[in-house]
Amino acid sequence: MLPHGSGAPSSWITRHAPLIAGLADGARVLDLACGAGRHARWLAAQGARVTAVDRDAAALGALAGAGLPGIGTLEADLEPPEGAPWPLAGLRFDAVVITNYLWRPRLDEAVALLAPGGVLLHETFAQGHARFGRPSRPDFLLRPGELLELARRHGLTVVAYEDGVLQDPPRRVQRIAAVREAEAPDNGPSADGPLHPLPSRG
Repeated sequence: MLPHGSGAPSSWITRHAPLIAGLADGARVLDLACGAGRHARWLAAQGARVTAVDRDAAALGALAGAGLPGIGTLEADLEPPEGAPWPLAGLRFDAVVITNYLWRPRLDEAVALLAPGGVLLHETFAQGHARFGRPSRPDFLLRPGELLELARRHGLTVVAYEDGVLQDPPRRVQRIAAVREAEAPDNGPSADGPLHPLPSRG
């Protein structure tokens, strides 16, 4: 089995990456649990500024050592004890990418990192995968419709969603591409200055 995050990028990510506003112009992308960084590398090559986060110091060291422009690495425990601070709190990204990883206690916090107009690209193993191999524990397998419910909780618009069996290698996955609503344009006073009511004429 290949190390997590190695090999070619997922076709789900490459297919839906054009949803990311400003991808070629330095869009801020989080590759969460990036492993060896297959998606960080590909996204940076498209022009994104990628924050690659994992707890595997060796994998991050190799990624940083490659000297690829547009990639910053952050070693962090993504599964800290209850009550521990979320290492990404307060940050905002134009896209959050998560593949082959599930940690429910922090899933909502990961989605909350999306800036207005931001894109969630999430693909991981789902219930029914156990017959193909690991992971087999329910804690690491998405329940039916779980990513749709996640998008609903956060008010995301679902652009694409799949739940089924893929080949090469055989696996049961669930995957989603969803977008947070962009901020409404400011229709307030123009740059010429504030508007004031005209004095009434007596």
